[in-house]
Amino acid sequence: MSDTFNELYNSLIKDIFLERARQQLEQGTNGLACANTYADQGKIDFALAYLLLSEAPEDVKREILAHAYEQCAILCEEKAEEFARQYHRSFPLIKLEAQKDRLSAQQVRQKKPVLRRGKTLNIN
Repeated sequence: MSDTFNELYNSLIKDIFLERARQQLEQGTNGLACANTYADQGKIDFALAYLLLSEAPEDVKREILAHAYEQCAILCEEKAEEFARQYHRSFPLIKLEAQKDRLSAQQVRQKKPVLRRGKTLNIN
């Protein structure tokens, strides 16, 4: 039997994100809509919190989480390019984070656990 979405990804989230999402859900917020919004912004932790607390098919949750990782990768690459123009040098560590996010998206789509915890670099 394969692991469920919550079993695979619950260990990636900090309690503060779950608490915030839970508060919003108690006020009637649509969890899946919030997860999609945060995924579009590349905010993995917030998207994951809403996904863990929402009822939805596993494949839908996986796709939203993978999208969040991909959007985060795109935003990281854009930030690296912006910094390169501004400071006239490359930023390889930011690009490395983008590669890690793309790998994480693949792992989620393959129903595998994400092999890394947290970022080594936070640019948001």
